[in-house]
Amino acid sequence: MTVLHAAVAANPLDPKSLLGAFGLIGVLVIVFAETGLLIGFFLPGDSLLFLAGVAASPFAERLVGLHLPLSTLLVGAPVCAIAGAQLGHLLGARWGRRLFDRPDSRLFKRAYVERAEHSFARFGPAKAVILARFIPVVRTFLNPVAGIVGMPARRFAIYNVLGAVLWADGVVLAGYKLADVIPAAVLDRYLLPAVALVVAVSLAPVVVEFLRERRRVSAP
Repeated sequence: MTVLHAAVAANPLDPKSLLGAFGLIGVLVIVFAETGLLIGFFLPGDSLLFLAGVAASPFAERLVGLHLPLSTLLVGAPVCAIAGAQLGHLLGARWGRRLFDRPDSRLFKRAYVERAEHSFARFGPAKAVILARFIPVVRTFLNPVAGIVGMPARRFAIYNVLGAVLWADGVVLAGYKLADVIPAAVLDRYLLPAVALVVAVSLAPVVVEFLRERRRVSAP
């Protein structure tokens, strides 16, 4: 199968299909697009990074039929996530709310933007930028929201780097470490639950912060 045929056949919502069609380059491009381009919010960033970690493990050939270099993933994935988020911030700072001036469609919903704005308002700029990395859709829209509300690019970059490394490398290493306990015949069945577990653990700080804020507001 040629590269063109593989690209046409790839399912943009299926991480295994994307990994098989585009390999390492596909992982890096999709991480950038999901965090930096508003059209990339529907891409499966978490599950793709987890599967890429599996593909970098000693069990890669048995599980996914290809092998990716772990060191390149651990450097390239956060770099692309950082670059994508900085682009999103720049677009928000430059174009403002015109970026979101579109009607709801099958994919785009204004509720996505409102969710990002709510996260920014609830947790404050620093925590929101870091924690949003672990929340699908929010991690796409929060970056331009940060630019729209005037968060300085340099300050945004500090928390952007921290969040990107924790998210991208954390999910990749989770896939790498868990690869030896995933049977090849049921990889698809285990993929989403494993990613859900990783994201749930990652969201623990969000839950703690929410409960703390709720307790503070309800206190006499």
